[in-house]
Amino acid sequence: MNPALLAAEDLSMFGRDPWWLVVLKAVFCFAFLMVTVLVSIVMERKVVAWMQLRIGPNRHGPWGLLQSLADGVKLMLKEDVVVKRADKVVYVLAPIVAAVPAFMAIAVIPFGPAGNEVSILGQRTTMQLTDLPIAMLYILAVASVGIYGIVLAGWSSGSTYPLLGGLRACAQMISYEIAMGAAFASVFLYSGSMSTSAIVDAQADRWFVVLLPVSFLIYMVTMVGETNRAPFDMPESEGDLVGGFNTEYSSIKFAMFMLAEYINMVTVSVVSVTLFLGGWRAPYPISGLWEGANHGWWPMLWFVGKVVALLFLFVWLRGTLPRVRYDQLMKLGWKVLIPVSVVWLMLVATVRALRNENVAFQSIVLYVAAAVLAVLLLSFVADMFRERRAEAEEGSGDDAEAGRFDPMAGGFPVPPLPGQTLPPVPRRRPRGERELIASGPADTAGDGKETDGVY
Repeated sequence: MNPALLAAEDLSMFGRDPWWLVVLKAVFCFAFLMVTVLVSIVMERKVVAWMQLRIGPNRHGPWGLLQSLADGVKLMLKEDVVVKRADKVVYVLAPIVAAVPAFMAIAVIPFGPAGNEVSILGQRTTMQLTDLPIAMLYILAVASVGIYGIVLAGWSSGSTYPLLGGLRACAQMISYEIAMGAAFASVFLYSGSMSTSAIVDAQADRWFVVLLPVSFLIYMVTMVGETNRAPFDMPESEGDLVGGFNTEYSSIKFAMFMLAEYINMVTVSVVSVTLFLGGWRAPYPISGLWEGANHGWWPMLWFVGKVVALLFLFVWLRGTLPRVRYDQLMKLGWKVLIPVSVVWLMLVATVRALRNENVAFQSIVLYVAAAVLAVLLLSFVADMFRERRAEAEEGSGDDAEAGRFDPMAGGFPVPPLPGQTLPPVPRRRPRGERELIASGPADTAGDGKETDGVY
């Protein structure tokens, strides 16, 4: 493998800041997350109201911009109820376990170039708290820890609905993190590094959203599933689980779950910007016309603008798409995203190996096109045989019998699957159509007449 094709990891500029500057950067990262969360809550309520032709929040602050602060104060002043059947220690620790890891991923996200571009109180420094050679593995590990808070919250509440919500969150995390890891691996292959600053540097010519569009689309779907946002908000589905894992929580502990959800939204957005959208780099028209667009404090503006655009996408999805069924959620994760991500990863690895062997670009295009056509052909043939088999099964059996099922077959009531119908429910006939039921002999012809001298 040619080392010249890999990104050079030069992390020597990190670890040289004085202690007060490290603390200042950490406070900035915390403040950035908190302010972004406050803005996201107001933006979500405003945008959804605009989509639904409503007014939205307009009482607290100018144009209702302080609504999220009012919500936070209200939650902190509400009564803190602890369920009697709950495991007290785990019940209290679960919101902390969910919220604390959400703050940690921002530590390795670059807000600007890796060089000493800016001066803070006379000290030249980088616009990043720190970086690691395995920074993306650190982000994956931190994101995986946060889900334990939801699982423990559902288990420790001592109630059925929170337990179901916690189990759903666990299954959803397992299903979607596999596809997310495969999407990340494609970026690692092209950048040659797991360092976030090196990945952004590798996008100097073209953003990875152009080179790896399938990885970007897979990550966009998985990041919605990882954050339990609509239409994948099954762990807190109020339609069938009342509120899911946080049903038995109130006051500040409920606020911490809500805070963790919105911080996770910001985290997956900044990761998407870093991996696929050029990070802190300015968009092409600006970067091509203005040489200083990627220097100084300007990169932070482009970075924040991209993050806000992705947060708007979260809100747009919530205001547009209905919640999917749980079987549809699992089918999308295991039967669509994981196979597509694995096949795409194999194609990216093949193209990368061919480029390292100095194979002509035209040959690479031909190989990739041939592989894509082969996959499409195989899928077309499989769908054709599947349709024939389905038609044969429909022709051989009675549709009514095939669609009928027993809702109590397993010992407890279950809803019908798609294509099945419930048996007819016996109903009382109208009062005018009921027959007269007599308690005497079957022959009532002499009723009301004289019989053997007896009336």
